[in-house]
Amino acid sequence: MNLTAVLLATVTAVATWPQWGGPHRNFVTEATIASTWPATGPAQLWRRTLGDGFSAIVTDGSTLYTMYRAGDDDVVAALDAKTGKTRWETKYAAPFDETCSERLGPAPRSAPLIAGNRLITVSAGALMHGFDLATGQKQWSAVLVPASSEAAKPCGYSTSPIAFGDTIITTAGGKGRGVVAVDVATGREVWAAHDFLNGYSSPILIDLDGRPELVVFTAGEVAGIDPKTGALEWSRPHPADFGVNVAMPIWGEDHLLFVSSAYNGGSRVLKLARDGSSVKVDEVWSNKRVRIHFGNAVRIADRVYASSGDSGTAPFAAVDIATGDMLWRDRSVARATLIAAGGRLIILDEDGNLTLASPGPEGLTIHGRIQVFTGRSWTVPTLSGTTLFLRDRREIVALDLH
Repeated sequence: MNLTAVLLATVTAVATWPQWGGPHRNFVTEATIASTWPATGPAQLWRRTLGDGFSAIVTDGSTLYTMYRAGDDDVVAALDAKTGKTRWETKYAAPFDETCSERLGPAPRSAPLIAGNRLITVSAGALMHGFDLATGQKQWSAVLVPASSEAAKPCGYSTSPIAFGDTIITTAGGKGRGVVAVDVATGREVWAAHDFLNGYSSPILIDLDGRPELVVFTAGEVAGIDPKTGALEWSRPHPADFGVNVAMPIWGEDHLLFVSSAYNGGSRVLKLARDGSSVKVDEVWSNKRVRIHFGNAVRIADRVYASSGDSGTAPFAAVDIATGDMLWRDRSVARATLIAAGGRLIILDEDGNLTLASPGPEGLTIHGRIQVFTGRSWTVPTLSGTTLFLRDRREIVALDLH
């Protein structure tokens, strides 16, 4: 078993979409789905109301897990994947003072994490919980960022944590608490390190020449950390206005690391390699033409696909990973999140339009497009087998893509 497989096994051996970014934490799956859709779109298996939230859906194949807001509380919900019926819900107080944007509010942003027989969640106020996966019983809680901390983000905490061995690791922010690891069974802090301010992005674990490396994208830099100890191994600046670095980094087997942000952040690719006891970091390119706002990117072969833009329009674009050249833009797709399945892209734009497309050298070949939601749709899709799960701020829906 190679190291990449070992890293994935620290999450779960059975979950089909156990964490933010899916089985490989890169929004890519090898699932085989239909090559086209009928004019009416894929068959709808079920639809139900939920509650206000941006939290992505994770699943072990039989049960869906996500979060929503109810008054001053957060609610963690477990739903039957086949029917959408509630299996359990756990409500808890989750204080939050939102000062950034009325469009966001206190609704939870982070995706839950399936870690063995536990479900890990984080509220918009940076309160982490561990729950029994089967029953929803709360087992522990941990405050990642105290409300009085200078690191408290006015737009709310949105980082989705990651599992490593017996720990859960995430960014927090502030002096000595830039990155924090807690024990998965108890929530007890195992280590905390660095003075990074949190930038809303989520960490990834990579296999860097046979050793695990935690990559974090903070408010002002991208850095590599030993996930066992928290020791800093390398860091490179990547500032953006207001520290809004949101999109999760993308790693490739060619050792190229892609990071991108809006608000004058732009994009860059770093090439990483172990050099004895240190890590060699070379910048391959950087530019301000490619700017991912709050969505995500997907890499297929030598191209990265994402919506590129700031607070205005954000056309869907293809970027050459080796050069940073923008190969094409498609303005028929609004600001969107996306996943890849079997080489095809499943794209959900912020207006609720769902598109199935194949990316090519000249642009997108559209195989199907339907409107699924009429509300603000900022949550990335989830694919389990051939069932696609989507949510906006009011509803959740299951579609059959076989």
